[in-house]
Amino acid sequence: MEISATGRLEVRITAADVGKRVSVRRRHDPATEGEKFTDTVGVLASWDDGVLLITRKSGETVHIPEASLVAGKVVPPAPARRRGPAASYEELARVSARAWRPVESERLGEWELRAAAGFTRRANSALPLGDPGLPLPAALDAVRRWYGDRGLPAYVQTATGAEGTQELLCAELERLGWTREVTAELWIGALAPVADRDEGAGVVLSREADDAWLTRYQRKGVSEVALKVLGSGPSVWFATVPGEGGGAPAAIGRCVVDGRWAGFAAVEVDPALRRRGLATRVMAALARRALEEGASAAWLQVEADNAGARGLYAGMGFAAHHAYHHYRSV
Repeated sequence: MEISATGRLEVRITAADVGKRVSVRRRHDPATEGEKFTDTVGVLASWDDGVLLITRKSGETVHIPEASLVAGKVVPPAPARRRGPAASYEELARVSARAWRPVESERLGEWELRAAAGFTRRANSALPLGDPGLPLPAALDAVRRWYGDRGLPAYVQTATGAEGTQELLCAELERLGWTREVTAELWIGALAPVADRDEGAGVVLSREADDAWLTRYQRKGVSEVALKVLGSGPSVWFATVPGEGGGAPAAIGRCVVDGRWAGFAAVEVDPALRRRGLATRVMAALARRALEEGASAAWLQVEADNAGARGLYAGMGFAAHHAYHHYRSV
């Protein structure tokens, strides 16, 4: 925290610092049990009517009464990663969007409105990269109308926790009554170590998701629209570890190669065969193919409560780059 020459804590932020990354310390109400102070680090999203809104890296918004502040300062952006590929939020947002294309899209200024008959939020949400060409309330009204015309709920996909992410937009969406329904993280890592984890023996690679692959895929009753989304992307590969006796596959996975990036998804294993290295084998086989196509970096998306997947990916050298969220219009 900021300390003056006399050794006292000081508040060295003002409303003019909205949009900057800050660190603040606040005093609890005297009646509150436990710790006397709480520290919060995040982007100062607003400072109105004596209340600060700070959006943490996770996307959580913290309301802090101005009167409770005992110290505060602007802090520099998070330090650059010391391992793995360097990447901006915008680059990753565009790469991940190209790997999961909707069947219908339309531009709203620099925003993209995406629809795929309701198959996954990612393919049925507005991606706000840049200026929509309208004041935000009018842009959100246009988003609602576009999705309403298609019989779909209106979603906006946002991100927090990295340089250039959308903490201010998240705070404004919440102020306007939009509800955050889903939060996950996008992780990145070097591709070669993934390929080196296993020889990938026994993994069958294909350009299409065949019937066998779909029997293991967690989303049942896949429609023609869903098949189009699954098959979308610059260079798509599906991996299958055949099951015994011609039954459902023991494991599956999907990878999209896009320039230097390889994006992994739908890595699923028969519950009875977990913890036998099948997920690692699938990802290694896909990584080898992506390396052959010139990729060098990898990304994937993982939910915050999926401890097993997070442990697997961390062991492969992946680490969180940013959190992403889907806000729904009420």
